[in-house]
Amino acid sequence: MRSIAPGILGAVIARKPSLSRLVLPGVVLLLVSGCGLFSSRPGPDQVAGDFLAKLAAGDVDGAAGLTDDPADAKELLGKVREVLKPESLAAEVEQVGSTGESTTADATARLDWDLGHDHAWSYQTKFDLRREEDDWKVHWAPSVVHPKLAVQQSLGVAEVKPALAPVLDRDGTPLLAPEQVVSVLLDAKDAGDLNAVAAALAAALTPIDPAITQLAIVDGVSKAPAGQVYQVAALRDADYQTVKPAIYELPGVRFTTQTSLLAPSRTFGSQVLPAVRKAVEEEIAGKAGLRVYTVNAAGDEVETLHEQAPEAAQAISTALSRSAQVAAEDALEPVPQAAMLVALQASTGDVLAVAQNGPADEAGPMALSGRYPPGSTFKIVTAAAALSSGQATADTPLPCPGTTVVDGRRVVPNDHEFDKGTIPLHSAFAFSCNTTFAQLAAAMEPDALTEAADSFGLGVDFDIPAITTITGSVPPATDVVERAEDGFGQGKLLASPFGMALVAATTATGKMPVPTLLKGRETKVDHTPTPPTPAVLEPLRAMMREVVETGTAPQLKPHGDVRGKTGTAQFGDGTNSHGWFVGYRGDIAFATLLLGTNSSAPAVEATARFLAALG
Repeated sequence: MRSIAPGILGAVIARKPSLSRLVLPGVVLLLVSGCGLFSSRPGPDQVAGDFLAKLAAGDVDGAAGLTDDPADAKELLGKVREVLKPESLAAEVEQVGSTGESTTADATARLDWDLGHDHAWSYQTKFDLRREEDDWKVHWAPSVVHPKLAVQQSLGVAEVKPALAPVLDRDGTPLLAPEQVVSVLLDAKDAGDLNAVAAALAAALTPIDPAITQLAIVDGVSKAPAGQVYQVAALRDADYQTVKPAIYELPGVRFTTQTSLLAPSRTFGSQVLPAVRKAVEEEIAGKAGLRVYTVNAAGDEVETLHEQAPEAAQAISTALSRSAQVAAEDALEPVPQAAMLVALQASTGDVLAVAQNGPADEAGPMALSGRYPPGSTFKIVTAAAALSSGQATADTPLPCPGTTVVDGRRVVPNDHEFDKGTIPLHSAFAFSCNTTFAQLAAAMEPDALTEAADSFGLGVDFDIPAITTITGSVPPATDVVERAEDGFGQGKLLASPFGMALVAATTATGKMPVPTLLKGRETKVDHTPTPPTPAVLEPLRAMMREVVETGTAPQLKPHGDVRGKTGTAQFGDGTNSHGWFVGYRGDIAFATLLLGTNSSAPAVEATARFLAALG
């Protein structure tokens, strides 16, 4: 009579140790020997359970020792565990069948592999047991591990990566999209004449990236760790195809391919998109799938045993505007000096564009964190301080001499020492009278400009996910001459284009917006300043319009209701200056800075190109 013992033994081994359990169907089952005597030796049910328990526990030697071919079993079981690298394995005998007089039995078992990263593989397998003298052994065959695993085969595992999720602008237009990248690698030991190969590579690649020179390649190879190849370049597939005929057959040159998130061009968003990519790289990767397959003795794939599909991530949305970024970069491209432009949505603080030209890029993300004297653009703050304190109204007559002396010291004169006599504050603002604002600041309290600047966001610290920003610093000035210089943006004042764009946004909307770059990620702010009052903002906005209509920025008159302030800011020994324009049109606030132009006119012209492109 055939005896069936269902559910005899279950063994579950996970990260934490667990106990094997013996499950008997209500009675104790004893196997009867051919002579009718009772045997205390483990039966096939117990041996099957012990084998699976040791297999689950990772005891390869122990499991192999319960088979009739320990050497082959140990080799394959070791390979399987090395390939799968399981977090855990649960193995359970579902049933064992044998006859009381038989020397053979058959077992059915279930294996549940936890392969990590939410990858699971479960299946049923069958194997035989044979009695050798008085001991039962698992009859070894590769099919014990999996029913489709044949002799001289093992297992292979491949991660199946999903397509990278794109990074989108505020309108759903891709800013970073998956694209094939070809890495050009150079192995010095196979290159032969290294200088000749480096020269050929440089000739082909320098037009794509001027930094790839013969000298740079040779130097890079010399610094590569022993036995490692040197990456000469990572090329977009389109660029690679153009140079492939010239470099593909070069000795020592190899190529690898991968998919990366890339901007529309190598320089597009160069100071913000790489930071965004780094911040979201885990999110855009999605969840990798997994494929388990059989491998023959030659290492070739034979058959897929298990496949878990990858799960693509959701696209990442940003506050950036691709059209605004293009307009800003195009506006700066003709400028030979280092140039920067930051644009914000005034009502929300959304970062619309962060643009720099090539010379600026050499210094890093200076549009966001560079610190420069704001020059006459700071007169926005000085005027606000004077209006807020009642020191002056927009119509208060004030002297605008060509030069002025404060506490016995001559401060920076007006541009070319122009003299306007006595004029209203709004006119002094439009003409950018340094002497007027020096006199106003000299009469203020030491911290008056500090407090006024804070109300516009200048000096506020933000923790914006993905990027580092510095708005600027306006320290209190106890020295009256220093305070006078602060009044027209010199002295010890420093600001970034990002910080001055925030000043313009606050002027436009009436309170400091909290800047945002990645949608759904909160920006932390060290404090929320008290906003300027409407009694300050209304005349200030009118004064900023006057700058365009009759003042120092007439080039912007054709571009709508633009309001802002020009500025030149001396640096170094004072013989040269940077050029600024800070302002807003509608809900777009911006700051444009060109270094070393000695005039604000180029900054105004770049701003005009930006606004014209926006339409």
